Amino acid sequence: MGDLKRKRGRKPKNAVADSGGCAGTSSKEAVDDGGAVSTSPVETATNGADPQTHRRLRARPRRVGKHEEVDRDIAASPERRGHRFTDHNNGDITTTILSGDLRLGAAAKAAPSMDAVVKVFCVHTEPNFSLPWQRKRQYSSSSSGFIIGGRRVLTNAHSVEHHTQVKLKKRGSDTKYLATVLSIGTECDIAMLTVNDDEFWEGVSPLGFGDLPALQDAVTVVGYPIGGDTISVTSGVVSRIEILSYVHVSTELLGLQIDAAINSGNSGGPAFNDKGKCVGIAFQSLKHEDAENIGYVIPTPVIMHFIQDYEKNGAYTGFPIIGIEWQKMENPDLRLSVGMAHNQKGVRIRRVEPTAPESNVLKPSDVILSFDGVDIANDGTVPFRHGERIGFSYLVSQKYTGDDARVKVLRKSKILEFKIKLNAHKRLIPAHIKGKPPSYYIVGGFVFSAVSVPYLRSEYGKDYEFDAPVKLLDKLLHAMAQSIDEQLVVVSQVLVADINIGYEELVNTQVIAFNGNPVKNLKSLANMVEACKEEYLKFDLDYNQIVVLQTKNAKAATSDILAMHCIPSAMSDDLKS
Repeated sequence: MGDLKRKRGRKPKNAVADSGGCAGTSSKEAVDDGGAVSTSPVETATNGADPQTHRRLRARPRRVGKHEEVDRDIAASPERRGHRFTDHNNGDITTTILSGDLRLGAAAKAAPSMDAVVKVFCVHTEPNFSLPWQRKRQYSSSSSGFIIGGRRVLTNAHSVEHHTQVKLKKRGSDTKYLATVLSIGTECDIAMLTVNDDEFWEGVSPLGFGDLPALQDAVTVVGYPIGGDTISVTSGVVSRIEILSYVHVSTELLGLQIDAAINSGNSGGPAFNDKGKCVGIAFQSLKHEDAENIGYVIPTPVIMHFIQDYEKNGAYTGFPIIGIEWQKMENPDLRLSVGMAHNQKGVRIRRVEPTAPESNVLKPSDVILSFDGVDIANDGTVPFRHGERIGFSYLVSQKYTGDDARVKVLRKSKILEFKIKLNAHKRLIPAHIKGKPPSYYIVGGFVFSAVSVPYLRSEYGKDYEFDAPVKLLDKLLHAMAQSIDEQLVVVSQVLVADINIGYEELVNTQVIAFNGNPVKNLKSLANMVEACKEEYLKFDLDYNQIVVLQTKNAKAATSDILAMHCIPSAMSDDLKS
């Protein structure tokens, strides 16, 4: 998908509306559209698809009560692959016959393992990021999952995000079993469940995992799409293997592109090879006016990383990153200017994240020649199996949080080698808050919040990348956190009262300082305001705006404003500790 370029700026007037739950829609929007269940996916496509390109998470949502809706916008099943690939001009149907036999064979061999595929029922209660002291109305969704060893079940993270209750139903059974969520991997979009009832595990053999498939290998996706109660099987082949963007949190990890149909509700279902082994988890699809029937599968290397991470640490710790921004070195003059020899290849470091452990050793303009002994090409790729190349971030994603790695760099024509420690990514505006309730602080009717991607989506909808204030978008795309606990704090809204006359129109404006002291995060702001003994509360905002309130009057008016709006507390629980 690298040829789909993202366009930033004003939204095109003729943009095609995505009526299915597209990648990047909030859970509320996804439910309304019949798309994915996901509280905070990042609205993006691999390598920046244009606004008309959408990858969709494939959980099947359904409203409860009178709000129940039926997804009427799911495309009808495409014609059989044989018809699509027949050369009608020459009448050559050899390819059609071979392709059909291959896929039927894969489905037949996967059949004995289908009893391990389960239907996942989840009731979600999402936070309300615009009104952080309350939650949204609960809703239900259905998706797929499958049983693995150790009395565990795997499904997608977005299928059980912000869960209130999760139930599982086996194939051919009429009983739903209460499940417990053991771990949620937000970056890789995988969740691990278990069931305490011994009856659930009777008569079912766990699935085994197969090796990473090759191009053109047959795959069979099994699950419960479109909310059906009977199992569904679709077949196809692996059409691409690449580093792609996982829309749940915009993480770039290894993924499989397949041409088997993946519809709403397929999320979390296994993809089998022709030997009946699981080679991936269905999790999203591509919706684009020029693309047809493109689905994506989380491959076994990513799945095994998640499982082993949980077994090793007792919890999910995530996929580490090398905290740099880099530039390709394909231009000959650019290579000469940094002292690279004709036989040297690598990528130039543009910026190093201050919160990354490697910020102590790596510097801007260093050229990374190799990672853990694997040479990096000028375009940032490394060898990957026979005749294939892949982005060098794949090597980083194979590591675990806290692991060490050896990096060879070229600095001022000298080759240096460093041992760096890999860590999780710290973003100034996080893509996800990992199931925690949003933070807030209120004084004098001013509601202060920490900005995250779910917050932007709640405020500006799925097109927040076009509709949010430019300065917030600039921070989202380019700013780096200077410390682990740094947050972007804004005046979310002003609850109108006599004390704040004249400030009513302030909304989503960054707070720079309080009484001359820089605001590091929301908790530090709350502590400074609560401890303030000065006559005035003075907030320095972005765009050179200021807010001044009398300290005594502002604090006295806060309780009345909270009572008027039925707000239980002036601050969220995480700020009280």
